[in-house]
Amino acid sequence: MAMQQIYLPMLYKRYAGKPVEKGLVIFADAHHEDLPFSMRKMYETLQGNPEYKNETWVTDFGKMGYGSLLKWLKQFMKRYAVAEYVFICDNFLPVSACTKRPETKVVQLWHSGGLLKKSGYDTTEDIPKMYKGDSVYKNYDLLTVSASCCVPVFTKTMRLAPGVVQATGISRSDCYYDEAWNQANREEFYRKYPDAKGKKVILWAPTFRGNAAMPTLCGMEEIQSAMKETSDRYYWVIKLHPHLEEKGMKSNCDLPSEKIFAVADLLITDYSSVLFDYMVYEKPFLFFAPDFDSFDHARGFYVPYDSFPCQIVSDGTKLAAAIDREFTQNRTDEIRKCLKYHMQMCDGQATERILEVVKNL
Repeated sequence: MAMQQIYLPMLYKRYAGKPVEKGLVIFADAHHEDLPFSMRKMYETLQGNPEYKNETWVTDFGKMGYGSLLKWLKQFMKRYAVAEYVFICDNFLPVSACTKRPETKVVQLWHSGGLLKKSGYDTTEDIPKMYKGDSVYKNYDLLTVSASCCVPVFTKTMRLAPGVVQATGISRSDCYYDEAWNQANREEFYRKYPDAKGKKVILWAPTFRGNAAMPTLCGMEEIQSAMKETSDRYYWVIKLHPHLEEKGMKSNCDLPSEKIFAVADLLITDYSSVLFDYMVYEKPFLFFAPDFDSFDHARGFYVPYDSFPCQIVSDGTKLAAAIDREFTQNRTDEIRKCLKYHMQMCDGQATERILEVVKNL
């Protein structure tokens, strides 16, 4: 907190005496070692435009020693102080550490769509307990969301001024409308996992419980039991949240979730926003939530959990039968209605819409 409240603001003030570098665009993230998927479409779009100069400031703070982190932050603040645009896609505390100059525009390409579990300042888990500074979401000029229903919720939970949150659609969703990209993902999947051919593909993608520092998983034993029971007709893909994998829990597929959506015939999740990305494909899904009562009490939801067009399973012994039953249903119209509500502006053109807004900030 001393670094956040004293050291970083001091650095920013020192370097902000220089003029802004016209066209300098920074893509910054503290949770990955490579550019996150949520920023790639925007990065690629600007990379092909001679008016802009992209710089990536992407690292995993959790894997850095204190000395290396200080050095990285010093260099980042030096560039942040003279950037015209800064794009992030998750919480990124250095951006909020100072009083930003108005010439620099910070754009939060939020990494998830729709409304499901509570987040931000509406929970006790998303904001680090030791954080004592201004809002974690300070200095945002624009936060992009997937639909108009998200605007008042994100404005409140992130304590943002009216007008900062805009329903432009989320940039990452544009990829899902690219059939060449989808086909390449299908080919890659079956090349890596030929045993999946001839079977329906089930994707289990749960969220984590707790916080990023101490995440926990619920339901693995029940899923493994259902896998054994249905292995003759279904090919199962387990994709755990990156926070869980960092703690030693492993997925059984090395492809990222976004590359599996085009292949999967059914998604099983609990409270993960991966649901909204998958929903773009208008394919069936179901909720497996063995800890629903405790999760609802501890965290809660923005919309009723039973408002989604799917089955809710809490008893793992009933999971296999629920999967079989889901494949006999035709929920396409219901899914499209749900998709329109939660992902209204995700139509394959979100990145261009965001850029039009950014130019007028």
